[in-house]
Amino acid sequence: MNLKDKIRAVGGSSGTRKDPPAETSTDCRHFAVYRPAEEFPGALELTAETLRMMSDREIPDGLDPRRILYLDTETTGLGGSGTVAFLVGMGWLTDQGFEVHQFLMRDYPEEPFLLKHVAAGLEKFDVLCTFNGTTFDVPLLESRFLMNRMDRERLLALPHLDLLHMCRRLWKLRLGRCNLGHLEEVILGKPRVDDLPGSEVPQRYFTYLKTKQMSLLDDILKHNAQDIASLCVLLNHMADLYLHPEKIRFSEDVYSMGRALERINRTENARHCYRLARRGRMGDSAGAALAMSYRRGGEREQAAEVWRDMIRDRRGGIVPYVELAKYEEHVRRDIPAALELTEKALLLISEPTLREGKTVQESKNELQYRRQRLIRKLKER
Repeated sequence: MNLKDKIRAVGGSSGTRKDPPAETSTDCRHFAVYRPAEEFPGALELTAETLRMMSDREIPDGLDPRRILYLDTETTGLGGSGTVAFLVGMGWLTDQGFEVHQFLMRDYPEEPFLLKHVAAGLEKFDVLCTFNGTTFDVPLLESRFLMNRMDRERLLALPHLDLLHMCRRLWKLRLGRCNLGHLEEVILGKPRVDDLPGSEVPQRYFTYLKTKQMSLLDDILKHNAQDIASLCVLLNHMADLYLHPEKIRFSEDVYSMGRALERINRTENARHCYRLARRGRMGDSAGAALAMSYRRGGEREQAAEVWRDMIRDRRGGIVPYVELAKYEEHVRRDIPAALELTEKALLLISEPTLREGKTVQESKNELQYRRQRLIRKLKER
């Protein structure tokens, strides 16, 4: 058999070759899921200003919540050069509810078609929302665009709300684990039933490639569609909490919100959260954070008042005594008052129930040194 015969045997001759069915040769598979508006309360009222409170991203003015694209991928692995997104789901709000459009690569040659649908979708929206997309989905899609010699600029240009990081800032202190399923159960009160674990997705897809049994992908499609809808519900639930922190039941969460707001220089909003958090078991940390916020802003008397309140309420251990002593010494120049506060801190630190970040002995040494220095100052007057 010569070379020409071998080529005919592998690929068929031009006269006898059968084209594959149109659905496999010209596109990937498309699925659509429509969900009613009542499942997404308040979603159409979301504003750019609220999103700016929740994230440090550059959110365009006058953002229409219908122009937020919620995106999630299902992949053949957890990363690396061979990993491919075989399913990309994209969801968005409409006046009637929420639409999810899923594009499935039934085999590797369909990847360019899938990516074209993703690229076309990106062009229609102003903000991208994912869960861990910063680390995983976006870099993976970027690499696949590059491999297929397609323009990836729109993917990288869209302001990106990564809910994983936003949720960690708000709930990690209390919950620890902040994966999407756990948040659905604990925060939204909607645990999943019979959901396919993400770890089983790649193998399920590889089995499908061998058998071409579409039913093997039903659970993956359902899982992906639920992920995308949950992104919208979760984002809007968080937005409502940022607008109304007094609704938050747990002191840890409202304190964490304050820290998140302070991180993006939303000082007054952060202080409001700290004041709310002082009522609960985060009172020590919230009071200290509020006082430090005032001190950084040059509002030293307000900071001192917070320290006084903490002493009166017996909150914060020795910290308010030490900070107030610094204020009396360096701002008001009242050395006797500073010395009195330092000596009270020394008495407090001797109590056996006291717990501090540093060892008790280190704190005692620092207070003793401060006391001796203040006594010297008094003698030098």
